[in-house]
Amino acid sequence: MSFQPPYPKPHVRKSSFILRFLRGWNSWIDVLFERSYSMKMGKISQPGMDIFMVNDADWVRRILGDTHQYPKHELMQRALEPLLGSSIFTTNGDEWERQRRLVEPAFAQARLKLVFSLMADAAASMLQRLDAVADGRSHEVDGEMSYVTADIIFRTILSDNLEASTAQEIYDAFLEFQHHAQRAMILMIYRLPPVLSTWGSRRAARKIRAILSGIIARRMAERDEGKLSDRQDILSGMMDAVDPVTGDSLSYEELVDQVCTLFLAGHETSASALTWALYLLSQCPHLQDKIVAEIEAVVGDREFVAGDIKDLPALGNVFRETLRLYPPVGFFVREATQSQCIRKKDVKAGSPILISPWLLHRHRTLWERPDDFAPERFETEAGKASAKCAYIPFSKGPRVCIGAAYATQEAVLILASIVRRYRVDADPMHVPKVVGRVTVRSGNGVRVRLHRR
Repeated sequence: MSFQPPYPKPHVRKSSFILRFLRGWNSWIDVLFERSYSMKMGKISQPGMDIFMVNDADWVRRILGDTHQYPKHELMQRALEPLLGSSIFTTNGDEWERQRRLVEPAFAQARLKLVFSLMADAAASMLQRLDAVADGRSHEVDGEMSYVTADIIFRTILSDNLEASTAQEIYDAFLEFQHHAQRAMILMIYRLPPVLSTWGSRRAARKIRAILSGIIARRMAERDEGKLSDRQDILSGMMDAVDPVTGDSLSYEELVDQVCTLFLAGHETSASALTWALYLLSQCPHLQDKIVAEIEAVVGDREFVAGDIKDLPALGNVFRETLRLYPPVGFFVREATQSQCIRKKDVKAGSPILISPWLLHRHRTLWERPDDFAPERFETEAGKASAKCAYIPFSKGPRVCIGAAYATQEAVLILASIVRRYRVDADPMHVPKVVGRVTVRSGNGVRVRLHRR
């Protein structure tokens, strides 16, 4: 049984120049129109440049697979630079390749197994907090999912516990950063100076960077003083990494940029996905029963271990379907480095090329019932075929997210912990309002009702 969860209904026709600005000011999803979900390629004419939206699966694979001919566009770099600096998410070319070589080993499977117990500790702390509200009251879960994912980042990357006050400060700062970064990008697209929006995003970014940089500085000082540490966290992996090509390591400034990037990629995006997953599960009691039975068969009464994650396919499919319907990063921006013809459209060198998981995952010709929540689709031949060509929540190609396995392990553990302990009921008085900014979130939160099993 499937149902259609909320999403902004597309406009009948393409918005005019002024309407695009007004609608996109708060959420880029509000600019989309009906043909956006069925076209293979679109063109948006803006002052001084044309923006191309590519939904053709073959071209998506080609563009994401060639980081030299289609590097990241400066629009995204400029919007995210206040928080991410010069990091693996924003750089291109040789510098990106160097950073990738230094950061990727920290996310190897062996280290993921080592940090699983830290993830489990954060999940246990989350359950203690949720016990206090598991009495059938309507409860907003956005903040809690941000808290637990930030706590997991602190424990697994920094070997530090996260206080409630710091979690709230980070949550508020991320909301502020997204608000301003979205508007800065809109202003840049319209060739308008994003002065106030850039100032606002820098102010929010400073709050987050100050929290993280202090921990990194302390750890580096300990290392420089010769204090031995048996920590097996991800920061240790990055601090110890040596580039096999150049022989150098990450500097303090680079480590701060990389950790901020991992924080955005591993905290904000995961919090978005988990929040939507809880909303979707609250609408499907039968799925919760199926997941509980699956957990009882695989895990029984014991605690979760790393090997359990792959043995919970029903829950894994819920997470996959959540990422399909509400991909945390709704679009990627690439740049055409040379003039070319794509699907009979002339693309000039320097033009932005948008590839949108949001649109690709809901494309009318690539998926059956594209707007329905149907986790079982990943078990069908048609669903598997669609996923193979049109499912990119973690991007694709050389720049595929290095934390994909980390995020999946984290998400399945958190969801399994919640569903095993609580029945998650819908709040009939609440309908989430989808907004697209840096990540895809609900503009009015997500509320559910929890009951102890």
